[in-house]
Amino acid sequence: MSANQLYLRPNVAAEPLVDRWYAWTHLIAPATAARNLTERHLRIMDSYLSDPEAHAEAGRNPALAGGPFVQCEGDRSSAIAQLRDQTLRERHDLVTLSGAIAELEALIAQEARGYALEGLYERVPAPLNGLIELAYDLRNQASYRLIEPLVYRRYYRPSGQSLMLSLVTDDNRPFILSTPRLDDEHSYNWPVAFASAEVDALFALRDRPAPAQVIADLLGLSDGSQGFVERFTTPQAPVAPQRFRGPGMRWRYFGHACVLVETADCTILTDPVIAYPFDQASPRLTYADLPPRIDFVLLTHAHQDHVVLETLLPLRDRIGTVLVPRSSGGHLQDPSLKLVLTACGFKHVVEPAEMEEVKHGAVTIQAIPFLGEHCDLEILTKGAWLVRHQSGSILFAADSRNSNPALYEAVHEQTGDIDLLFIGMECDGAPLSWIYGPLMTKRVERGIDQSRRANASDYASALRLAEIVRCRQLYVYAMGQEPWLHFISSIRYTEDSNPIVHSDRLIRTMRERGIAAARLYGSHEGTLI
Repeated sequence: MSANQLYLRPNVAAEPLVDRWYAWTHLIAPATAARNLTERHLRIMDSYLSDPEAHAEAGRNPALAGGPFVQCEGDRSSAIAQLRDQTLRERHDLVTLSGAIAELEALIAQEARGYALEGLYERVPAPLNGLIELAYDLRNQASYRLIEPLVYRRYYRPSGQSLMLSLVTDDNRPFILSTPRLDDEHSYNWPVAFASAEVDALFALRDRPAPAQVIADLLGLSDGSQGFVERFTTPQAPVAPQRFRGPGMRWRYFGHACVLVETADCTILTDPVIAYPFDQASPRLTYADLPPRIDFVLLTHAHQDHVVLETLLPLRDRIGTVLVPRSSGGHLQDPSLKLVLTACGFKHVVEPAEMEEVKHGAVTIQAIPFLGEHCDLEILTKGAWLVRHQSGSILFAADSRNSNPALYEAVHEQTGDIDLLFIGMECDGAPLSWIYGPLMTKRVERGIDQSRRANASDYASALRLAEIVRCRQLYVYAMGQEPWLHFISSIRYTEDSNPIVHSDRLIRTMRERGIAAARLYGSHEGTLI
């Protein structure tokens, strides 16, 4: 094998997988992973095995995009049957945990009637015994909370983790919630724990080369599969990343909710999701456009299009601190984002409380309350971020919905006016069951499911928010429209789609009032001086 110094190609994707399913926050936290395994993954695989052609037909229907249908070329029944059997064999503990969660909720519903709960502890299912607290709220409604660090200690197993390496030659990838990643001749599934230092060593090859044999040894490639090294590497050195040295504050839009904010002494990246370059790719910013150091990553909430491990893991050794919203402390639907990221190898994860500030030189980052977009579930792991510098202020509100203007009026009393407002307007959000269905042990009535949607701002709520914070510029972002996001968001709008109609109307209104406004797509750049 050649001893040339080789770099990782810039269009190598490394999809993080858990038991061959694309890894997102609910597949890291053990309790939500257990429920997704039994109530999503096994159900999808069983459905596929019963009628592969129905799944193939659904894949050809754009109206069913984002549904529970496996998207793969040809009949993969044998591979999926093998994965199903392997999952049941190797994840028996999570199958048992999922059943215990359903059993515990049934116990609480039947036996907790306002009287003391202490006697119920002896009837808690064994897989959860010692890992939960029972409690009432002030309306005498009983529930439980998971003591998450103990749940991780008993049930978190990185042995099913891997990185599926492949070359990105277009933006078409199967939807992550419906399709396991199966072996093919174009990809290599590298079994490695996300927290491993070997992961950092792989992504360091983007900027620091190594001999082919070293790379082969790192990936555990046998003699018969070392051709992957040649496929995934190049002797061509990348352009060295540069840090912003100009005056004021520059922002660069990378797509969806990902914005890079730079001052002379601080770099911030929000909800990172970075595109890959390839021949005939649409205009986009890529990893090559990031600085060598990212002082802060700001995550607004734990949905799969805002916490993207496929982007975060390659940046791990560049990141100083990850700021995340503080969780509710053990509710099944609200796993701690700090624990998720810590389990994935991130060393400095901080949870500021609402309205708390973090300072870095001349930059202040403040955690701002976030309403909406979570189907009215009690979820606290959601937050907007206000970045302030002497040159101006930027509020990244992501998918916040101004459901109660009085809240943001109270916030504005403390923060003052905002120069730039970034707001998401996916106002036709997915129904309750789309993300949270696997966590529910009772079937949700259709009317309730359709009523409680993951809606971001519409025209009225976004306009009122802009009026409250008195912004000088407004940018609609986080719309999931970029083609490299379809495999995560499954979103494809038309001119008649409500999010487009509402955001167009908002932009017209703002411009009529003399306020700069635009809906971002692909890439964009601006400065505050």
